[in-house]
Amino acid sequence: MRYDLVIFDNDGVLVDSELLSNTILAAYLTELGHPTSCAESIRDYMGAAVHRVHDLVRERTGKRLPDDFDDTLHARVFAAFERELTPVPGAPEVLGGLKAEGVPYCVASSGSHERIRVGHRKTGLDAWFRPENVFSAQDVGRGKPAPDLFLHAAERMGVAPERCVVVEDSPLGVTAALAAGMDVYGFTAMTPAERLAGARGHFTEMTELPGLLV
Repeated sequence: MRYDLVIFDNDGVLVDSELLSNTILAAYLTELGHPTSCAESIRDYMGAAVHRVHDLVRERTGKRLPDDFDDTLHARVFAAFERELTPVPGAPEVLGGLKAEGVPYCVASSGSHERIRVGHRKTGLDAWFRPENVFSAQDVGRGKPAPDLFLHAAERMGVAPERCVVVEDSPLGVTAALAAGMDVYGFTAMTPAERLAGARGHFTEMTELPGLLV
């Protein structure tokens, strides 16, 4: 293993949530008078913290989203998670392999801590994570594409940024990892490789990842 820490994004990398959550987000924005397709939601918001939704809507329309937007969105997404969420195929096996080899790993997500907990509990991935190796954009204030979250995770895990590798599936996440001075591998299950420019490599099945890290 050439790295001292593997940092995983969560949504779309560990839990198969991107299509589900962006379908809900697009429908809610449309309901509020901001017509949005699922494809547009994925393009604009995949990998981002929810504050990006507020910022882009205000920038494009001059209007603010309702004060209870975040709470309503989260309630709808969490309800869908409880009904439908599954782990990304191969993710439990990859995490188990890293643990068996003694390779440190963590998750660094634009989602809230509650969103991470709900998703991990539903999919059984909570078996592979403890509070001390779960990091959220809530911890730093600025989500991806800023490097803050990845740098925070590395510092808390006691590893220099140049010894870290990030596993990402969004352009915003790849940008953040590169800005943090870390290698990054792009997971292309939902995102074409050309949109993950700058990644050291790309892969389409999670079970391919261990071979890239050695």
